[in-house]
Amino acid sequence: MATLRAHESFVLVIDMQTGLLPAIAEHQNVLGAACRLARAARLLDVPVIATEHWPDKIGSTDAAMQDLLDKVVSKTHFDATRESDFHAALPAGRHKVLLIGTEAHVCVLQTGLSLADMGYSPVLVTDCIGSRHADDKTAASTRWAQRGLEQISSEMALFEWLETPAHPSFRDVLALVKGS
Repeated sequence: MATLRAHESFVLVIDMQTGLLPAIAEHQNVLGAACRLARAARLLDVPVIATEHWPDKIGSTDAAMQDLLDKVVSKTHFDATRESDFHAALPAGRHKVLLIGTEAHVCVLQTGLSLADMGYSPVLVTDCIGSRHADDKTAASTRWAQRGLEQISSEMALFEWLETPAHPSFRDVLALVKGS
């Protein structure tokens, strides 16, 4: 597996919604890491797409993330790839999908597995995913690994996107890392 390249990547934020996040174990840590990754993505011209599962029932994406999103896709399926307007929302020419969000063992996992089947290279960002129960998050990570799919931390992604401290956004991204 090659290192990530910003121009090949996009971030897919799965269901980081106001009605769901409070039930997620360590949700403040998950939200903080997800926001840091999305902020860095914006600095590095990496698109950030989000899904919202039944937003009229579960609420919209958490306010901390809303200004960091390029597009939002509403969905009713656990697997976002089953939505008719999902594929049109994905940025063309980018095959590395950094998956973050909730719940790790349901919507994140199902969407990631389907993206892999469709020829994308999904990458699970482990500090940016959550479930209500730790065992479910662990089970999602195990199943992901059993499929031979890549798992990384958000900090790994940031430094791979930067490639060098000579990058014009290095100091801004480093400030995000140090602020965490």
